[in-house]
Amino acid sequence: MKNGSGKTKCYLTLKKSSMNLQYISDSKGRTTGVFIPINEWNDLKNKYKGIEQEEINIPEWHKDLVRERVEDYKQNPDTALDFDATLDDIEKDL
Repeated sequence: MKNGSGKTKCYLTLKKSSMNLQYISDSKGRTTGVFIPINEWNDLKNKYKGIEQEEINIPEWHKDLVRERVEDYKQNPDTALDFDATLDDIEKDL
């Protein structure tokens, strides 16, 4: 199916958890979007109040903390831990 920009859209319906999502891909197979059936979107809106809110107010102290951590990472990238390996270590001790 072609859209106005000449790109081909492919629709693939997958069932993940209890949701029937449709992944939209471009002609190169890259996922460009997700279609959520309206009844499932309404369920999500009821479950997660404010999900339609476009802006999220993040406190300045939180932004400053994240900026500080990003800068620390840039200065010391070798000190970062691999997420998967760290998660495996945590789960091993459970």
